[in-house]
Amino acid sequence: MIKRYKENEIDELAQILKRDGVISVPTDTVYGICARMNSIKAYNNLLSVKNRPSTKLFPVMCADKKQIKSIAIIDERIEKLIDELMPGPITLVLNKRLDIPDYVNNGCQTIAVRMATSKILENLIRKIESPIFMTSANQSGEPVSINLEEIEKSCPLLDGMLEGSVSFGEGSTIIDCTLDELKILRSGPITIEKIHKILREK
Repeated sequence: MIKRYKENEIDELAQILKRDGVISVPTDTVYGICARMNSIKAYNNLLSVKNRPSTKLFPVMCADKKQIKSIAIIDERIEKLIDELMPGPITLVLNKRLDIPDYVNNGCQTIAVRMATSKILENLIRKIESPIFMTSANQSGEPVSINLEEIEKSCPLLDGMLEGSVSFGEGSTIIDCTLDELKILRSGPITIEKIHKILREK
């Protein structure tokens, strides 16, 4: 049995992450599994739990805009999207800062970023003082798990699970912001029309 933690046991979960462990957490979209970003050991442990090739990049979840700015390059247009849509069911693909280690995104120039979608996740990220890799709770290529029992079956190597429910039940909208023309890489709850409308507003 994988140990389950309640929302008031966030300190214990933070300790697991600090020790390079991997845990499952509810997000606003689907159940996710996460590990801290600033440790290659944690990254490798996440690859093992997820059974995922290292060529597939993990999105990163940050506590706030300041933390996003510490790992990615942000212009006025991106800042507007962050202010209007985050936290929310949206992932922005941004150009990464040069000092981010290569393992974080397999040496790519870009990094996919979300903002913590609940106070609990925000607190967890602040406690470990590092953004977290966040990916859906399933084996690579398998359907997304919809409850803790499924996660336990799918990812038996997890070090802990945070109890809680998810709302949207579909993945976030993913937008490539590295080009002049924004491009949707995966459709989700936030539409391209809504994004264009925000950017048109003064």
